[in-house]
Amino acid sequence: MILTRLLLYLGIFTLIGACATQHEIDDAPDQSNLWVGDSAEYRAISTQVYRAASMALPALIADETWSAIPYQTNTEILPPAIIMDIDQTLVNGVDFQLGHEPPFTAQKFDDWNASHVATPVPGAPEFVKLARASGVRVFFLTNRYCDATADGSCAQKVIAVQDLNEAGIPAEDADVSLAGERPNWGSEKKMRRDYIAEDFRVIMLFGDDLGDFIPCVRHRPVAPCTTGGTIANRYALTDEHAAYWGAGWYMLPNPMYGSWTSVR
Repeated sequence: MILTRLLLYLGIFTLIGACATQHEIDDAPDQSNLWVGDSAEYRAISTQVYRAASMALPALIADETWSAIPYQTNTEILPPAIIMDIDQTLVNGVDFQLGHEPPFTAQKFDDWNASHVATPVPGAPEFVKLARASGVRVFFLTNRYCDATADGSCAQKVIAVQDLNEAGIPAEDADVSLAGERPNWGSEKKMRRDYIAEDFRVIMLFGDDLGDFIPCVRHRPVAPCTTGGTIANRYALTDEHAAYWGAGWYMLPNPMYGSWTSVR
């Protein structure tokens, strides 16, 4: 009898403990957001990326045949430039991710950025300063969407430039391009990279998403792409361009969101 009661009590306590543990897991914030916000590992990786890029910079400037865009030509006659994504590459948006309530909307993101002081991704301001001091033009490409008014002004661009400056990365309108800012500038960044490559030898690319380096990797094809990405072809394209990773192409960690979340 006593043994039966002990087993019964043990079962009840085990069930309560299991329920409490599951409840804590369900209610816990997204671990990927917490990793970016709290972990020393995130800071170490970001610092490591920018330090590696800083060490490679002089050689890539000196080699006039080098371009981080595989198909770029006439590099010998063009001045050097670097193309960098903004969010989670230069500006850390983890506080927005931790606080916002789904679903995501561009308006929520714009409002949050307009009312908060931006913080940098570790290592980013120092690298941009070094690149500019070395005579390299730095361009910032973002898929924040430009909702232009009748007079052609774009509040989102004002906010993006403000965020960069708040993060310790001086920027002006001419340095920044947004999706939708021109008729053929969609969320596929290839069009904007090619536009910059008409006048500059692009020596480095920085981003937190495969689309910051390679076109047509999103699940939904965006012009000029006619097919979307899959897990398999994203792996294949990553391997096909293996020689560029850490040698002109620099990926920043972002487990919170990105084109990878939609592919199958």
